[in-house]
Amino acid sequence: MSSVLDLIGHTPLVEVSRLDTGPCRLFLKLESANPSGSIKDRPARAMIEAAEAAGTLKAGGTIVEATAGNTGLGLALVGSRRGYRTVLVVPDKMAREKILHAKAMGAEIVLTRSDVGKGHPDYYQDLAQAITQRTPGALFINQFENPANPLAHQQTTGPEILEQMNGDVDAVVVGVGSGGTLTGIGRFMRGVSPKTEMVLADPTGSVLAPYIQTGKMTEAGSWAVEGIGEDFLPKNADLSLVKHAYSITDPESFGAARELLRREGIFAGSSSGTLLAAALKFCREQKTPKRVVSLVCDSGAKYLSKVFNDAFLAQEGWGDRERFGTVRDVVINRFNEGSAITVSPGDNLRTAFARMRAADVSQLPVVEGERVVGLVDESDMLGALLTSGSGDAAFSTPVKNVMVSRLETISADAPIADLVPLFRKEYVAIVMDQSRFLGIATRMDLINYFRVKQQ
Repeated sequence: MSSVLDLIGHTPLVEVSRLDTGPCRLFLKLESANPSGSIKDRPARAMIEAAEAAGTLKAGGTIVEATAGNTGLGLALVGSRRGYRTVLVVPDKMAREKILHAKAMGAEIVLTRSDVGKGHPDYYQDLAQAITQRTPGALFINQFENPANPLAHQQTTGPEILEQMNGDVDAVVVGVGSGGTLTGIGRFMRGVSPKTEMVLADPTGSVLAPYIQTGKMTEAGSWAVEGIGEDFLPKNADLSLVKHAYSITDPESFGAARELLRREGIFAGSSSGTLLAAALKFCREQKTPKRVVSLVCDSGAKYLSKVFNDAFLAQEGWGDRERFGTVRDVVINRFNEGSAITVSPGDNLRTAFARMRAADVSQLPVVEGERVVGLVDESDMLGALLTSGSGDAAFSTPVKNVMVSRLETISADAPIADLVPLFRKEYVAIVMDQSRFLGIATRMDLINYFRVKQQ
């Protein structure tokens, strides 16, 4: 191999063996094995090469794209190897890991709103077009309309699948973001394997599956899965190729991705969870054995803070916690579950600071055994630093010397409204489950409780 770009494609295919696939055999093509970790490396390279060939992207030029992350990563990978500047406009629901990954590869990130639709100046595609127009030498790649996108899958992904399956494929389960994967694989299969059915996996809230099922456009909702699902019909998405369509909820998608890791050892992201959930539904509905292929679109490493974060699932109300309608429901990170971030009285302020920074919190309960004995926050720490003659000495100070030991506690079984007086006094609520420390409740936790309740 003369370049990392030569590693794009020719990804492995593995059969699912520990999940219930009904009468079918289910195979997953591990697109996470591509250099930037996703299937989008294929169209990224193809779109850049097509623009170079057409003369619309010249030496030293700027690539601009609207992306939920993976296409941007692929463009940053290929663009940096070819000497281009890459500007990515991304919606604010994008996982932090993908933003950091793109920045590490040299891409410039413009974060924009995820709660507005096409036609709004802050909608990621409209904003990307505006940036292109005011940037000399810039090209808006536009994966949603660029014909090189589906062509990449028609020329590479589809043929690889058919070859790896020894020419015998009954169905391929895909998602639609831009539509390139569906259209490219679908067109290839239509030409060489007419029996192969294309199955759409779509997040609940997206307009695509309802449109296929009813022929009517519905109002788009919201979904947490990244990279697939749309609030419009992408020009690159040939929906006439779809034989079956499934709407998959966020909890189903996240749960399927987590189950795939636990049962099969395959580390996949949220969109792969959507595809897997739909593939399993399709397989279990069949009356005769079929050979089915789906995709691991990218790696779960890009979603550690979401898909594989128990606290995030709890914040979204997707866990299996029983609901009581009391203060207990507001506590996200619970001490008895090991997710509460705490310090002990003997820990020093350096340890407390490191834990605050890692967890992005401004206060920590001080716990001894199962008993909460104090609270240390950023003001306590700053006070110690300002009154100490040496920063090193201050950071070596035991937490017990600066913590607040007079605490305002509240019962986990108290009405939720009882939190409001505490918050009005600028207190952090120390929540007790009888005599045991349960966790803390903040204003943000209460706001999140009402957000989830209204969904």
